[in-house]
Amino acid sequence: MSEQKKAPGLYSPSFEKDNCGFGLMAHMDGKPSHWLVTTAIEALGRMTHRGAIAADGKTGDGCGLLIKKPEGFLKAVAAEVGIELGDGFGVGTVFLSRDPAEAEAGRQALVDGLEAEGLSIAGWRMVPTDASACGESAKLTQPVIEQVFINLPAGMDPVEFEVRLYVARRRAEKAREQAADPAFYVPSLSTKVLSYKGMVMPEFLPVFYPDLSDARMETAICVFHQRFATNTLPQWRLAQPFRYLAHNGEINTVRGNRNWARAR
Repeated sequence: MSEQKKAPGLYSPSFEKDNCGFGLMAHMDGKPSHWLVTTAIEALGRMTHRGAIAADGKTGDGCGLLIKKPEGFLKAVAAEVGIELGDGFGVGTVFLSRDPAEAEAGRQALVDGLEAEGLSIAGWRMVPTDASACGESAKLTQPVIEQVFINLPAGMDPVEFEVRLYVARRRAEKAREQAADPAFYVPSLSTKVLSYKGMVMPEFLPVFYPDLSDARMETAICVFHQRFATNTLPQWRLAQPFRYLAHNGEINTVRGNRNWARAR
């Protein structure tokens, strides 16, 4: 019997798994930089093999960045569209239907949710996007993408403000679920983080979102994720990172593990 060959070094083929890839980069001193954004995108591009690619060569399972709120950038671009922001503010990324009436209903649902929590919107910004970065499959369901800004009310504790943003988002999502609006989704709504994600390949993420190539886009923390869709078809909303994390594996894998534990 011939001796089994071993792989050289510490690498073993058994390490290879069919699931997502993600990573995190951060400046230990907390100082934001554009270098961190570009380097995180470069690292994300090295994980392209962790997700599938459609026949059009551009549609992927989904990838994205979740970054610490780039305060300077957001204040600058908000001012460009006439939005005045205070010292404390929240920002959200919102996916809306391409149908104008449905999109307006989605905006109004968020307005209603915020007003129910005693908050008011400072303004909306259309997020610049370049559809040439998308494959034909991704274009079929590509949403309208906007950012919403909410100023911290005078006298409100920042922690309470964050909680109210969370509750407002859930109110809006529940309202649009009842209206059967599949496009409406809020990737992030927070005083702390901002999401840029979609059904594009990692190399095209900064093409699709020109914001990411803007030298003013500076952050100190960035989570990046390449999705591997195993038991759910790719969707814009299912691209990761999610609002507070990224995971490596499907949620119903957890459900399966729990079921096996109960069976034992």
